[in-house]
Amino acid sequence: MATTQDTPTRLIVGCMTGTSLDALDVALVELTGRALEMRVRLVRALSRPLGAMGEALRRFSRQEPLSAGAIAALNYEFTVLHADAIAEIVGQDVADLVAVHGQTVYHAPPLTWQLLEPAIIARRLGAPVVSNLRTADAAAGGQGAPITPIADYILFCDAKERRAVLNLGGFCNYTTLPPAGARADHLKALDGIEAGDICACNHALDGLSRLLFNLAFDEGGSQALRGRVDEACFARFVEIFERQSGLARSLGTEDDLARLLADVAAGAGRGGAVATDQRCNVLRSACAAVAAAAVNRIGAADRLILAGGGVLNKALLGEFQKRAKCPVNRSDDLGVPAPSREAIAMAVLGALCEERIPITLPQVTKLPGPAPVAGSWVYP
Repeated sequence: MATTQDTPTRLIVGCMTGTSLDALDVALVELTGRALEMRVRLVRALSRPLGAMGEALRRFSRQEPLSAGAIAALNYEFTVLHADAIAEIVGQDVADLVAVHGQTVYHAPPLTWQLLEPAIIARRLGAPVVSNLRTADAAAGGQGAPITPIADYILFCDAKERRAVLNLGGFCNYTTLPPAGARADHLKALDGIEAGDICACNHALDGLSRLLFNLAFDEGGSQALRGRVDEACFARFVEIFERQSGLARSLGTEDDLARLLADVAAGAGRGGAVATDQRCNVLRSACAAVAAAAVNRIGAADRLILAGGGVLNKALLGEFQKRAKCPVNRSDDLGVPAPSREAIAMAVLGALCEERIPITLPQVTKLPGPAPVAGSWVYP
């Protein structure tokens, strides 16, 4: 850890694999200062496809049985992928801390499981590792999610604007940030933060891509862009997504809509061969419905900031730009590359854990009392 005029500067690695199970995202972040006053600078970022491992994790998270030996092997292989990627991104630098989320393979609070073996990473990197960022909140009676709102405050808050940050990952979730004023009263600002899960996002779009086109995902939204919004299909998706939005809990296992998507995909062909244009219409309608449900949930905002892998889907991005009632920016426009936003947030949350600052907000995770200090630690 370096210091400049009594202001600490730390190099922290943040790692995230989302529920869409497409890739491991790693960010090396320079953090200057402490607590809510810290300033964040991305040094480097990389993404590693999960490939066949992603499919194995998907089957496991859908509760397909595995032997203890198979689980241990999957856990080891998954962790080695992390260790290799972290070693690559750190290079000749020295990391002060590694913050890893792990892969959520089950989430139904108070039960939550993020698969990972941090001791392997600590041994490889020679740095302390903090993980299990959700479990303290869940153990205290909360939902354990969302956990990024405080990081969003540090990354995106503005003195005058009410901003809404939308993460377009496996699930679509949001954080609304009230104007921070002079940022003199952080506790008051934090009390005004709202956040929550809205609906399946890439889970739905990727699932439809697999069922309709035999593609792992609709790259760039190319298939959806060929279609149009089918009002009947759109209305069905909106009903489903708004029902999820109204659950008032974190989304997880069994919320990826796998069975429903299979039913929609089968119906698209009306009993015969599925026409390409109809398949594209289904995908475009799903994009429109995600945007409609999200815009409806967040309410009034001065600016909408989109992050997560879903921003690479031009059809999805276009639907948000069409339906939002305020300016829409990618998080890239504010210095946070959209695909790396969650990995950067993990680094910020790791720094807060190191300072023994709670990383969850009671009004967000439905905690019955004050938020606990989070994280499990392994040292080299």
